[in-house]
Amino acid sequence: MRFPLRVIGLFIATLAILPCAFAKPEAKPYTYTGQVSLDIAKVPFSRYGSYLVFSEITEGNLARLGGTGLVPGVYLRNVLGDQHPVFRVELLDGDTPVAFHLEANPSILRLQAAKGKVEICIAQSNQVSFRGQGVSMRLIGQEGTLAVPEQAYHWEINSERAIEKYMLWATRGHLQMNAPWTGTSNTHVTVTFSPDSESGRVSGEIDTYPSVWIPHQASENFDESVKRVEGEYLRWLKRMPTVPQAYGPGAELAAYVNWTSVVGPDGFLDRPAMLMSKNWMDRVWSWDHCFNAMAMSFNDPELAWQQYMLPFDNQQPEGALPDMISSSSKEINFTKPPIHGWALAWMMRHGGYGDQIHLAEIYAPLSRWTNWFFEYRDSNRDGLPEYNHGNDSGWDNSTALLSGVPIETADLDSFLILQMDTLADIAGKLGREAEKKEWQSRSNELLKNMLATLWKGDHFIAIRASDGVQVESLSLFNYLPIILGNRLPSDVRNKLVQGLTEPGRFITPHGFASEALKSKYYTPDGYWRGPIWAPTTMLLVEGLDSIGEVSLAKKVREEFCQMAQERGMYENFDAITGEGLRDPAYTWASSVYLIFAHQLLDGQN
Repeated sequence: MRFPLRVIGLFIATLAILPCAFAKPEAKPYTYTGQVSLDIAKVPFSRYGSYLVFSEITEGNLARLGGTGLVPGVYLRNVLGDQHPVFRVELLDGDTPVAFHLEANPSILRLQAAKGKVEICIAQSNQVSFRGQGVSMRLIGQEGTLAVPEQAYHWEINSERAIEKYMLWATRGHLQMNAPWTGTSNTHVTVTFSPDSESGRVSGEIDTYPSVWIPHQASENFDESVKRVEGEYLRWLKRMPTVPQAYGPGAELAAYVNWTSVVGPDGFLDRPAMLMSKNWMDRVWSWDHCFNAMAMSFNDPELAWQQYMLPFDNQQPEGALPDMISSSSKEINFTKPPIHGWALAWMMRHGGYGDQIHLAEIYAPLSRWTNWFFEYRDSNRDGLPEYNHGNDSGWDNSTALLSGVPIETADLDSFLILQMDTLADIAGKLGREAEKKEWQSRSNELLKNMLATLWKGDHFIAIRASDGVQVESLSLFNYLPIILGNRLPSDVRNKLVQGLTEPGRFITPHGFASEALKSKYYTPDGYWRGPIWAPTTMLLVEGLDSIGEVSLAKKVREEFCQMAQERGMYENFDAITGEGLRDPAYTWASSVYLIFAHQLLDGQN
């Protein structure tokens, strides 16, 4: 039977349409609004680029944020150098302190009392603007505060315990200083900004600077400052990863935590730096930063690269990266695990960086970092590098290191295998074929050595380098080699998945516990002996994805996002209850949340 050509053409056209007609509609991403309410006892009120922070210090966070000598209350703090309180903030009715409640969003902090209010905006990274009505605002300087009168109605605040200065003045109303001088210091420093008698309004400014204050006039009013900060924040949100509707509320908080945690270049921070937190974990640790770089790599490749390179700016001549850096310090007595090759390969897949400029910038530093482990962290010269302390592993108190150090572990080998794979890839792109082959050969040799030495049929062990003693542990630490994916033999992959998913061992309704639930060392708030951590969760699910365990990886991502959206962006989480633990505004949690939520949206589409 023969069909007319027009019938055949119609049939073919219909087949072409059918897949579209029955395709699942694309999931619509969440639209960021910038509407997020902040509890400043947990999430600091600050802004991008600033070291200035407003926090509520409570009995619960007192010891970590300021020491036991402080009175609970709202404080202006500074995270330049070692984080420290600067002023405690009170509202007054006449001369009497009055109660107030707090409201905060990314652009404004409001202290609302029965008879009036004070509103605060961090207008610039070094400038706080405020206005009030019906009440006065009193600033109580902390121990060591010094006050010096400057030009009319201006007072400079210095300190015996900080490295920055402040200029205070009222732009409306009155400033009254109470700072008795002893001949060498002030007994106390108390500053009161009070409204003028006609309008009942007060306004003023607090500037911070390192040495000399440059006189200036206010260039905008308070409302204009708030509107400008709002605009800056909305532009930040446009650079956030797209996420599903269901995870929008958590993404709003995560985006703010990342934005507010960025400080400007200063001291050892050569670039804009996303601190781990502006609470008490106000540093950049040399593996935490990778997750922040990865989260920013989707839509802000420049800031992402700056985050990635921060520790390399402070690399030791021998190749080691510092344990952590801040504006005023660089700790080199410890280091951190070499996840940087893995992270860079991930960023190259998701955010670019395959150009000659980026590759040439990182190739030599990443090579030195890799070689450092083989040259300076292999005490028995058996080709398996070692950790000298839990801090070096990132798992500060892991039970895998209970028997002593130095210790050979499979997670360290796995990171170095992937790092050498990345270096081989970069060398090839840079036209260094001989070096490419050398990195490939070294990577293969380390994998072979690791499997022969540390794999015991159904699990990895560690080895104490000093005497060769095999170390058994119920730490999740020993399952991180799953990040190697299909570079592992199939039986190794299967056993690792079996161990991860065995009921009652690591897996909970919220994710993977860092210590087996049945371990005698398991502790709900035991740091690396129990809680769920964002970075290890990401390492594991990326490994699961790479071996085809996509459903399990998706489930873990969903559980983490649900937990963090409900509890907050905590440093870690109770594995059983999902409650947030330790620092409640920690950027590796917010960054991993944004990455996971974005990946879940991609999965929907």
